[in-house]
Amino acid sequence: MNKTELADAIAKSAGITKVDSGKAIDALIDAIKKELKKDGEVALLGFGTFSVNHRAARKGINPRTKEQIDIPAKKVAAFKASSKFFD
Repeated sequence: MNKTELADAIAKSAGITKVDSGKAIDALIDAIKKELKKDGEVALLGFGTFSVNHRAARKGINPRTKEQIDIPAKKVAAFKASSKFFD
């Protein structure tokens, strides 16, 4: 299912227009992004939790040249599904 199909499904289920459901999806994604940029966490009960994980700097190997390279530390988004999500 892609974003358009999701918007269609939400529109049918909620009895709203496809445009409004698309705007709601965009607003949800933007709100989650803003919170994660602040190193925050978004918990949706019964669905899951979006959070930020910090990866430490490490050594890696360039597969083409076999040279050792430095991989910098970075932040990555993570999602952990709720146990109720699978029920």
